[in-house]
Amino acid sequence: MNRLFTLGGLVASLVLIAFGIGAIVVGASGHSEVRDTIKLERIVGTPDMTPAVIRAEARRARLTGVELPDCDVADKPIDTGSRAKCFAKYIRIHTLEATGGRTYSEMPRYLGKNGQPTNDEKSAATNPQSGKPMDNPQRGIWVTSTALSTALNTSYFAEQVSVFSIVMGIALLLTGIGFLVLTLGVLRRGTASAATPEAR
Repeated sequence: MNRLFTLGGLVASLVLIAFGIGAIVVGASGHSEVRDTIKLERIVGTPDMTPAVIRAEARRARLTGVELPDCDVADKPIDTGSRAKCFAKYIRIHTLEATGGRTYSEMPRYLGKNGQPTNDEKSAATNPQSGKPMDNPQRGIWVTSTALSTALNTSYFAEQVSVFSIVMGIALLLTGIGFLVLTLGVLRRGTASAATPEAR
């Protein structure tokens, strides 16, 4: 029976060690791939992407009740997940500046005949090709902004998941090693106990 428990302990230890090593390898690979993919885009922060400068810009644009970034990526290459997340925050502020502080849902849907945005379909300008009301072109700024921000935030999330995988892998590896040491200790003790009566 002791031999069965010992064998089970050895197998469990080796499985934990194998899963730990696998998690570390996968996590490290994912972490590297995320950073390599971000670097391929060759994104560099604009000079105004500092907390002090963006605060001044927000005041000039009369943006109120907006959470401003507290990170700095001005003139820095966006090559990590944390920098990508920071860059995404500045994209949001730039978009709010371009749309007069209005979000996508707050902007009128159509472009009016007078060139001003409107929600009234009857007073909207008509697209000569389709005959349908023309969409407000400023809303397209938000579509592009959201797409870019989502991609950048996803890279940050992916990098965090890879770090978590590495940490969990280390935990599994250490648990497996500890379990193996415990199992070998029990095995050695059992062997010593079995040999004692014969010595007598």
